[in-house]
Amino acid sequence: MTGSKAFIAAPAGLTLSGEERRFFEGERPWGFILFARNIESPGQLADLVASLKDVGSRETTPIFIDQEGGRIARLRPPLAPAYPTPAAIGALFAADPKAGERAAWLQGRLLAADVMAYGINADCVPCLDVPVAGAHSVIGDRAYGTNPDTVATLGRAVADGAMAGGVLPVMKHVPGHGRGNADSHLALPRVDTSRAELAKSDFAPFRALRTLPAAMTAHILYTDIDPVHPATLSPIVIDSVIRMEIGFDGLLMSDDMSMKALSGDLYDLSVAALMAGCDLVLHCNGDMDEMRRIASAAQPLSGDAERRAKACEAVIAQGAETAALETLRSEYADLMSRVG
Repeated sequence: MTGSKAFIAAPAGLTLSGEERRFFEGERPWGFILFARNIESPGQLADLVASLKDVGSRETTPIFIDQEGGRIARLRPPLAPAYPTPAAIGALFAADPKAGERAAWLQGRLLAADVMAYGINADCVPCLDVPVAGAHSVIGDRAYGTNPDTVATLGRAVADGAMAGGVLPVMKHVPGHGRGNADSHLALPRVDTSRAELAKSDFAPFRALRTLPAAMTAHILYTDIDPVHPATLSPIVIDSVIRMEIGFDGLLMSDDMSMKALSGDLYDLSVAALMAGCDLVLHCNGDMDEMRRIASAAQPLSGDAERRAKACEAVIAQGAETAALETLRSEYADLMSRVG
C-alpha cells in the first residue's frame, strides 16, 4: 500500500475506462467500492475486481461492497442468494438467543463467501444503528433490534462471520444513525438528544465492538455535541466521542462524501473530514470531476491512519477459513425458517 492516498473511489461502470485506469494509477486510492451499476454478470464482475486490484498493485487492495442482507444488497440473485433482513435475525434472537447469534454469524460467513466468489474482500457490515420511534425509516429493518445489547451481540457475530470468511467488516454508522430524522443521502439529519442519552443507547454497540478493524461515520448533526458540524466533519465528535468515549482506534472512513447531507465543494469537504480525524474519505458516485476534487484533497496515508489501514489489509490477507459452505447454508436456512 506504499503511497496509497486517503480515499476510496468507485468506478462508473462495468469496466474501467482508460481515463479511470490512468486516474486510479496516478492518484492511488487506498481502496474501491462497487455498486449495482458495476455489476452485470459473474465474469464481468470478477474481471472488474481483478482490474481494480491490478490498479491497486496488491492482492489485498480493499474492494468494498454494501451487502447486508434484506434491502441493502448490491449482489442479487442469480449472482448471490437473497437473505432475510437484519431485523429478522433480531426476531430469531428474541425468541432464541443462541439460535439468533448463530444465525448472525452464519449470515456474516455466507455473505463473505458470496462476495469473495468475485474477489470482493470488504463488506460494509454490520449496521450497529439503534432505531428509535419516530426516526426516519432509512435504517429501519437494517437494524438488528432496538436494544443496544442485542445490536452489539448480533453485530459482533456478523463481523466475526465475515472475518472467518476472509472479508474485512466495516461497522456503521458511528456514533449512531438510529435517531436520524432524514435520509442522509438526501438531507442532513439532525439529532437533538443529549449526549448522556446517546451514550447509553446509540454509542453502546460501537463501544462494545470498538476493537473491530474499521468503521464508517454518520453524516448526522448531533446538536448537543457539536451544533455546527456533522459527525464526519466534526473534530469534537471524532476525537471526544468516537476515539475517546467509544474507544475506537481502528480505521475510520467517512460515509459517501457525495451524499446530500453535506453541502459545499468536495475538496473543502474532504479536507475538513480528514482534518477532523477521518482516516479516509469515501466517494461513491463515480463522477470523474468529483473524484479529482477528492483526490486533490487526500494525501498519502501516514502515521496512525497508515497503521490502521495496514491492520485492515492484514485481516484481508488472512483469507477464509475452510468451511463446508452448503452445510452452513442449510443450517442457516433451517434457523431462519423459524422466523415468520
